[in-house]
Amino acid sequence: MQTLVSDEPARATRSPGSDTVLAVLLALSISHLLNDTIQSLIPAIYPLLKDTFSLNFSQIGLITLTFQMTASILQPFVGLYTDRRPMPYSLAVGMGFTLIGLVILSHAGSYPVVIGSSALIGMGSAIFHPESSRVARMASGGKHGFAQSLFQVGGNAGSSLGPLLAALIVVPRGQRHILWFSLAAIAGVIILSFVGNWYRSHLNQIVASGKSHGNAPASPFPKCTVVVSLAVLVALVFSKYFYLASLSSYYTFYLIDKFHVSVQGSQFYLFIFLFAVAAGTLLGGPVGDRFGRKHVIWISILGVAPFSMALPYANLFWTAVLSVVIGVILASAFSAILVYAQELVPGNVGTIAGLFFGLAFGMGGIGSALLGKLADLTSIGYVYHVCSFLPLIGLLTAFLPNIEQHPAPAKD
Repeated sequence: MQTLVSDEPARATRSPGSDTVLAVLLALSISHLLNDTIQSLIPAIYPLLKDTFSLNFSQIGLITLTFQMTASILQPFVGLYTDRRPMPYSLAVGMGFTLIGLVILSHAGSYPVVIGSSALIGMGSAIFHPESSRVARMASGGKHGFAQSLFQVGGNAGSSLGPLLAALIVVPRGQRHILWFSLAAIAGVIILSFVGNWYRSHLNQIVASGKSHGNAPASPFPKCTVVVSLAVLVALVFSKYFYLASLSSYYTFYLIDKFHVSVQGSQFYLFIFLFAVAAGTLLGGPVGDRFGRKHVIWISILGVAPFSMALPYANLFWTAVLSVVIGVILASAFSAILVYAQELVPGNVGTIAGLFFGLAFGMGGIGSALLGKLADLTSIGYVYHVCSFLPLIGLLTAFLPNIEQHPAPAKD
């Protein structure tokens, strides 16, 4: 099937072998930081919402399920549509949905309104991620792993900032001060409008050069191998994001329950973990570019297992240390998985990005809801014992082909 956007980044705007468009990648990374700071605000204020609306853990999990499943369901469709009809300014529009959701959340007076505002924030992410991933690939100069890692590190840095800012701004002052985060959304709209200008210019030059009418390159593997490989990648995303859900959604409750730390103290520990995730994200892409993405996937999923299985038995100090190690190693997986999948199914950058970002959100949302229910039936501590074995799913990496040894057929 024909696609409007060439899968070969940057050739339409610069000569082959030209450098990465770093300014565009940095703008995307900063926008991702702003977007995910807002997203991570929601789980960071769970203790506040729990007390304000007298919620149980199942209701807390439903909030996460709502905004993550909204993004999960919509993202693949957004990616599929924009593969055929790119929409440069949809990035700014998506951030606009997030802005509206924030304003409503800051004034929410009931649990259903909290759910509705979470859905709007999820819609904003659904629009943002597939198109941003496409622009990152366009601006990569051929360094696909580096571009995705730089894009991702902004998001993970934002995820770590959310709890810290919530601890400093929202928890001591109350729900209405969520409105301050609307400044981040407004800044995101402005930055993404400029990115949209670059994106539109890029598309115009593709059309002018006639490259928009080329056929998408074929996969270097048989269809059955592609299907099995995608299934394995989905299982690995399940492992990663179910485990991350146990930490991002319930780590504060775990620390409060087991070690009796304060709400603000628990959010600082959550910030440390999420900062480690941000640091690890920057490693996966460049290492995958140099040594192969399959090696990164092996280490980043299965390599977490010894540390995750030790976590439930550690004291507070070693819990913090282990969470940092887990965050750094596990975070390197996603950029490698995403670029691996895009190379496995070339010519469908937006669709693959939407699918895997959607899976990430969906798995995190489902995991949060199910783990919340499990915590209600048992205990928070039991949840961490169960989740400690999830990284063993990384053994499935053995079924992935070595994609670097099978380059895709060259385009005419």
